[in-house]
Amino acid sequence: MPIEAGKITALVGPSGCGKSSFLSCLNRLTDLLPNTKVSGSIRLDSLEILDNTLDLIALRWRVGTIFQKPNPFPFSIWKNLAFPLQEHGIKNREQLDAIIETTLKDVGLWNEVKDRLKTSALSLSGGQKQRLCMARALVLQPEVLLLDEPCSALDPIASGVVEDLIASLRGHYTVVIVTHNLAQARRIGDYAALFWVQQTVGQLIEYGTIEQIFSDPQHPLTSAYVNGIRG
Repeated sequence: MPIEAGKITALVGPSGCGKSSFLSCLNRLTDLLPNTKVSGSIRLDSLEILDNTLDLIALRWRVGTIFQKPNPFPFSIWKNLAFPLQEHGIKNREQLDAIIETTLKDVGLWNEVKDRLKTSALSLSGGQKQRLCMARALVLQPEVLLLDEPCSALDPIASGVVEDLIASLRGHYTVVIVTHNLAQARRIGDYAALFWVQQTVGQLIEYGTIEQIFSDPQHPLTSAYVNGIRG
């Protein structure tokens, strides 16, 4: 399954079919799960992600993750973005301020929080927290952004704002998003992959452009799923 650079790939399918598990493989978050084994090959350009000698910190700098539930650190808004930068060696206050301001502008949050950067990130609304978490991932300028149902915990208005933000990342980042919302996948995706459980195992059923998956699916399961007959 190719994942095209600078494009948005949506992973769709019913619950429990392996979408989030697959996503976790892409930056080795599977290493944090006990009794978990991953085999095969996953490549980021020429880098073999499953190589046991791989520098995982460097990998996760290149491949960031946004989770279903917004999870800002219990720090100030400023510290949430400064923390990963400082962990990667950026200490100069002026440089930190400049990067943080630019990143908050990129996610459309700067005007909403610029006068309260020292207040707790936990005081933000759900949609603001999710955009802050996206900013926290983007502040390191990754090549790839993994999103695991980033809108499912948000109200429709906040979800729309985050969805528009994800769409705006096209061309700047390679985005892989897990979503149960087929309409959302069709709105923002360039490519889609259908996962399904067969013989108790989650499997990739079909991969293609958004237009092909929704208008001309090649597999009967894909056709049934996108037309609301199955799943």
